[in-house]
Amino acid sequence: MTPEDGASAKKITPLGGCTPEEARRLAESLDSNISRALRGKQEIVELALAALAAGGHLLLEDVPGVGKTTLAQALARSLDLAFARVQFTSDLLPGDITGVSIYDQSRASFLFKPGPIFANLILADEINRTTPRTQSCLLEAMSEGQVSVDGVARPLPAPFMVLATQNPHEHAGTYPLPESQLDRFLLRLSVGYPAAEVERELLLGGGTHEELMHLRPVASAQDVRRLQGAAAGVKVAREIADYVLAIAAATRNTPLVSLGASPRGAIALLGVAKARALLRGRGYVEPDDVKDLCVPVLAHRITLSGRGPGGGEIERLSAERVVRDLVEQVPVPE
Repeated sequence: MTPEDGASAKKITPLGGCTPEEARRLAESLDSNISRALRGKQEIVELALAALAAGGHLLLEDVPGVGKTTLAQALARSLDLAFARVQFTSDLLPGDITGVSIYDQSRASFLFKPGPIFANLILADEINRTTPRTQSCLLEAMSEGQVSVDGVARPLPAPFMVLATQNPHEHAGTYPLPESQLDRFLLRLSVGYPAAEVERELLLGGGTHEELMHLRPVASAQDVRRLQGAAAGVKVAREIADYVLAIAAATRNTPLVSLGASPRGAIALLGVAKARALLRGRGYVEPDDVKDLCVPVLAHRITLSGRGPGGGEIERLSAERVVRDLVEQVPVPE
């Protein structure tokens, strides 16, 4: 991409009527609000906001107690959207999420009682503690924005986002997410342990529960829709598109990987790169937008040779290392 390309892109207001500068200010406002409850995790917060702007879903995988649910709740409380939390357990049924049809004797007909999936923002807490049957009820919702109950397709509200948390698969009582379910998540992130000074603040200040309870919305549903429309209109130079294709090809042409990134994975990588560029106040994508996002976008979409899909903590770290090494071998466009 030439300097002239970048200069011209800066002058263009992306689709949706939200300029890059407006998007940057909105992102800063959301980041500041969320960081009151989740301290010292600005990079994770930015990636969560990029997933929102890209219209994707977010999987947070880490050990219990590091702030996965706090991040999801803080994001929900920062947005003026309908929110529902579902605690996934081994006895949860698909109807508990999608809703069920109940016979009304007074009307002599069945009435549909919508489940928690009919909200804008869904927190699927500990998603891998429920059975594959119940996990599968999210597939249609996450990919098509609708659910089918009793043969009737029912549209979900827009915007719609699933934030799921899961514990490493080595923990007792967990079910690995299948490939098809993992592929529905735009990003997989690990919150990680806090820095020592942040953990000291948590100890002396009594944690973040009070801050979380006092968060107020700083963005509306209309703001989110405008942000998503603007992200879709961010400009992409041909060299950037070729860079994404080269990275996807690298995951398919190595003996370390038995199943490389699909075209959907390449589309997801470019989509979230456009969203991050917008949140940083740019109307065009730079190579670093792509390079920095390869691991959270692609690592859960590949299968390492000799390993099953979606394995445990060791496999997750290995997949991330493989993607990181492969990306370093792909020439970065000027």
